[in-house]
Amino acid sequence: MTKREKLIKLREKALADKKLPKFEGATKLVFGAGNAQAQILMLGESPGYWEDVKGIPFVGNAGKLLDQALQSIEVPRGDVFITNVVLYRPPGNRDPNPDEIEAFSPYIDGIIDILAPRVIVTLGRFSMAKFLPGVFISSVHGKPKEVSWKDKKIIVVPMYHPAAALRNGDVKAKMLRDFVVLKDVLESRDKLVDDKIKLEQMKLV
Repeated sequence: MTKREKLIKLREKALADKKLPKFEGATKLVFGAGNAQAQILMLGESPGYWEDVKGIPFVGNAGKLLDQALQSIEVPRGDVFITNVVLYRPPGNRDPNPDEIEAFSPYIDGIIDILAPRVIVTLGRFSMAKFLPGVFISSVHGKPKEVSWKDKKIIVVPMYHPAAALRNGDVKAKMLRDFVVLKDVLESRDKLVDDKIKLEQMKLV
């Protein structure tokens, strides 16, 4: 079974899960979108109005800013996979509560397991807390952290949510600088992979 097929199967399971909190007014499960072979997973908070309308994460104004930030480091949106820690839109775009985040966590964990990404970018404090609990985003944004995920190591790059960046010019500037850090992380990982391949090739000579 391919990664894409596994993601489709997991989405179907989430759609059929009656235990998930389906918030009043929410019309669609916004499971996630992007490349099933992506090495970068971007994890936000919850769907907004336009996400609920289209069933795709980050398609409103915050999504446009996210697209611009990705373009600024020459990463096509089609090369990443994007989802949220909550898959239905909360009423009035309110913050998700811990119980709601926990209810959706098996599906978020499943997405991570299927993708096996090299880097996870957390957008906002709720997704950051999944990997870096008990810290303030103002202290750790843009600072890559290596975290243990089951039997793997994953680089987590915490960032401000694009919606917060739209409301505050200073936060926007910080978010865009953090994307430059993300570019450095990606280039460093690429170099490590290239060096490993060269070393293996030398062993075969």
